[in-house]
Amino acid sequence: QVRLVESGGGSVQAGGSLKLSCTTSGLSASINYIAWFRQTPEQEREGVAVVGPGLRITYYASIVEGRFSISRDIPKNTVYLQMNNLKPEDTAMYYCAAGSRDRAGSLWNPQRYDHWGQGTQVTVSS
Repeated sequence: QVRLVESGGGSVQAGGSLKLSCTTSGLSASINYIAWFRQTPEQEREGVAVVGPGLRITYYASIVEGRFSISRDIPKNTVYLQMNNLKPEDTAMYYCAAGSRDRAGSLWNPQRYDHWGQGTQVTVSS
């Protein structure tokens, strides 16, 4: 059974930092892309960061590049999202997702991912 469990969300003031964790289990070897998405009631789910098969393969949405950092601890089956200099507009529910390297399509398309966690809330106050 595949499971993705996010943790680390919370409430911070603007300029603060949070580190999210996504611990996975039951993923097959073909699942190689792990992404962080976020969503608010007013907006569609949007991708913020992706880590690929290699530890150095990372992608960031322009709105978070330079502030967020995604990393992957393979022995611990955990992917992290370090978020610095947080802004009120970063407030959202954050989800991690796992997708096969064999599936075509944009890494920013939620439909590319087969497995999702339950989400962790991040709230940034001004």
